[in-house]
Amino acid sequence: MKTTNIISGILTGTLAISLFACSDVRRNPGRIYMPDMTYSRAYETYASTEDLTKEGVHYDHMPVAGTIARGEELPFPLPKDAFGDTTNYHAARDIKDPLPACDSAQLDEARRLFAINCAICHGAALDGNGPLYKDGNGPFAAHPAQLVGGPQYMTMPEGQMFYSIEYGKNMMGSYASQLNRKQRWMIVQYIKFKQAQSAGGSKSTPGAAAKSDSTATAKK
Repeated sequence: MKTTNIISGILTGTLAISLFACSDVRRNPGRIYMPDMTYSRAYETYASTEDLTKEGVHYDHMPVAGTIARGEELPFPLPKDAFGDTTNYHAARDIKDPLPACDSAQLDEARRLFAINCAICHGAALDGNGPLYKDGNGPFAAHPAQLVGGPQYMTMPEGQMFYSIEYGKNMMGSYASQLNRKQRWMIVQYIKFKQAQSAGGSKSTPGAAAKSDSTATAKK
């Protein structure tokens, strides 16, 4: 008799627990000491931000305005000129290269970046005769800048070169999306190095040759 009652009690309890577990009724957990740890706000890449927005959390995937990533060069201090204006382009003459002189390995990397991004117009020899121009027989009719040998560019200050890479100039578009700021300055150093070579500059210390140019003196 006792055994029957025990078995009956166990079955009844099991049934009650099962029914409760299937119920839509949710117990109030009471007060939560640290809500952000109890209910995680962890955000998965590409996940919807709709729920976060409802909670007053606004996330737009972009860095906070005015911040600079670790290891990134400071922004160029001059904005792009308005259409038809050249004020900042001319003011860029006074902007100095903030990088130390590139060593041989860095200059070789700058050469590689130039070959990928610039040589198609300016030519591997920086003579303005890249594949797009091809002695006037290429698909691009306008003669690209002759960075080595062209008097206008041989004396162009590094700040103006950087301005042109940053914002574009004439038929040349901006390369700000293809090259970070350090890479842009490295390419400027490479151009200055090749100009120094063509003028009989030293070949033993490539970075120093580029930085020794009067228009490419690093800001102290």
